[in-house]
Amino acid sequence: MEAILTTEGVVENIIYFNSENGYCVFSMADSESENDRELVCVGHLPDIHEGESIKVTGNIINHPTYGRQLNVSSYTKTLPKTERGMEKYLGSGLIKGIGAGLSKRIVKMFGDKTFDIIESDPLRLAEVRGISKAKAMEIGAVFHEQAELRRVVVYFDKYSISPVYAIKIFNRYGERTIETIEKNPYRLADEIQGIGFKTADMIAFKMGIDENSPNRIKAGIKYVLNLAAQNGHTHLPLESLIRNAVTVLNVSEEMIKDMTAQLAAEQMIYCEKKGDIVRIYLNIYHYAENYTARKLLELDRTAEKVPFDFKEDIAYLENTHGIKLAYDQKTAVKEAMEQGVVVVTGGPGTGKTTTINAIIKLLEVEKYEIVLAAPTGRAAKRMTEATGLEAQTIHRLLGTSYISENSSRQIFEKDEDNPIEADVLIIDECSMIDIILMYNLLKAVPHGTKVIIVGDKDQLPSVGAGSVLKDIINSGCIKSVVLSEVFRQAAKSDIVLNAHKINNGEYPDLSKKSSDFFFIRRLDINDVVNEIVGLNKTRLPKYLNCDAVRDIQVLTPMKKTPLGVTNLNIVLQEAFNPKSPYKNEREYRSTVFREGDKVMQVRNDYNLIWNIIENGVEKDSGTGVFNGDEGIINKIDPVGEYVEVIFDDNKYVRYDFSQLDELELGYAVTIHKSQGSEYRAVIIPAFNGPALLLSRNLLYTAVTRAKELCVIVGNSDIVKKMIDNNHEVNRYSTLIDRIKEINECL
Repeated sequence: MEAILTTEGVVENIIYFNSENGYCVFSMADSESENDRELVCVGHLPDIHEGESIKVTGNIINHPTYGRQLNVSSYTKTLPKTERGMEKYLGSGLIKGIGAGLSKRIVKMFGDKTFDIIESDPLRLAEVRGISKAKAMEIGAVFHEQAELRRVVVYFDKYSISPVYAIKIFNRYGERTIETIEKNPYRLADEIQGIGFKTADMIAFKMGIDENSPNRIKAGIKYVLNLAAQNGHTHLPLESLIRNAVTVLNVSEEMIKDMTAQLAAEQMIYCEKKGDIVRIYLNIYHYAENYTARKLLELDRTAEKVPFDFKEDIAYLENTHGIKLAYDQKTAVKEAMEQGVVVVTGGPGTGKTTTINAIIKLLEVEKYEIVLAAPTGRAAKRMTEATGLEAQTIHRLLGTSYISENSSRQIFEKDEDNPIEADVLIIDECSMIDIILMYNLLKAVPHGTKVIIVGDKDQLPSVGAGSVLKDIINSGCIKSVVLSEVFRQAAKSDIVLNAHKINNGEYPDLSKKSSDFFFIRRLDINDVVNEIVGLNKTRLPKYLNCDAVRDIQVLTPMKKTPLGVTNLNIVLQEAFNPKSPYKNEREYRSTVFREGDKVMQVRNDYNLIWNIIENGVEKDSGTGVFNGDEGIINKIDPVGEYVEVIFDDNKYVRYDFSQLDELELGYAVTIHKSQGSEYRAVIIPAFNGPALLLSRNLLYTAVTRAKELCVIVGNSDIVKKMIDNNHEVNRYSTLIDRIKEINECL
């Protein structure tokens, strides 16, 4: 049984410290006794240093590997009061340039008054041999900053803000932190990654700030616009904004209108009137749509036309490279040679890859420098395998960095001043690209570069805001070629044939015995769950001779219900990777992560460091793990408080325990999350649920993720219901309007 202990002492030795989250392992001894038994303590103590006096409370535990420890739940501290403690504190390396020898001389000269002098009269330190006046003032400044950080951590603790975020806030505002936040706590929502409007609103409420405060209403309006962006919208009509903001803020419509007008006057948001409709944008989305439209049209006009003889060049492709092209494919090749920007779109089996390979072969004859990119790592890998040329993720192509050391705001290294070096840029899986990513990509494309956009317009739209691919096609201002003919070899696949049937609103024959597409009828929801487990664990691995965890993917429209990702991941984790005394695990927000688990990254993190390791040797390293990347948990270290995941291409990535909100179990994923990926086999549950999640393009997207085998389990009436439901949620996007407007002016 765990025993609770409160004790005081001096921090003797810091064994391990994580500067990102303040997690620390240290030994502590009674401050009055040099020979007392040391106690090993673990916990989040972001601002402790060797030699400090500290009072801790926590549970005594007996770790199976590390023995007796105190798991610290709370602590308070004062500066060391003894000369020994002061000497150890100053010599701990905390203040650059002060080592054990210098700290000893300082304490010898000033005795137990040392810290009083450093705090109130630091220039006196220059009396010590080896310390200049400048050095004396530097020591005083560092000493003061540490005291202020301690005050900030304690201050935010009363608002249930963890030390991890307190450090982030302090790094942003410095010694003016408390003053800044008390003046306007809603700045946290705008300026600190991980702290949203609701947290800032809670702090403001505890401070007693009026709910009608202009700062609150302005922050709430921006919060509503950000929520809209998360749901795919680049703007909101004013009426929708007011309605949603009233619900969030519980204030009058008039106040929302007034603060919206004030935000627009302050140029914090963009307001645009088109006829009777008033559109409200966060500035970045308005600018991104305008820039993207203009840059696409400029690139279309400035790129060099490649010499192309239809008859001769097609004969060259067929005779030299054995590439046989259908009429639509030949048209796509011709337009790619002649246009500055061209879109090539089509469903599975229509030869997009063959078309791109044909274009590449002709460009290589002319010695053009070609760059290939795709939104996800898996899509880039497939592009490399299909073309024989290296493809990169768009993020890696652009390079990522941060504005400053303490900033969470990510920027791309490639832009107008540091462009991509390419004559031709070919981008695949463009249905996944949102407006912000397309804007940043086009910023880095110099005038004169040819851009070839490839994707399936009938796939689900991007997770982020905008309808980029569809808007470009539907504008009619950029040349687009639709590949519609399904090739003979692809037509042998029932996956391909049924995908096209679904996309055309036709029902596939679910009774047909097929080698790559079949339906299993189960009408009870528990029977569907059990069937999915059995297929995943036993039947399909035997049928395909494949690895169940790596090669088979359950794709579901939903997050909740017994057939949503949450429950299916729990069930499949128990089937594939049950609890074991030989495997470490970590619970985070009701999800248990265990060594050996399949996981998925659920947001872009440009700062995560990865290392490619082969046979125990590091071959490469870099930064950035992106939404949809999948891997296996290799190690969970409870002392170091990190989880190590191995992603594709042997990329090893370490996640601090505080970063586990970036991961989800990946045995089952939503169909949205599967975009850009391809699996040897997919299993799709078909059961009743919300109409918005039972749509044709969701089913079409899920089926087209399967490379060798697609299995649908459930109710055939639900399959038909999904095919009949061709309703797509309307996205507020104006890229199509921008392209048309700018095209008329150019």
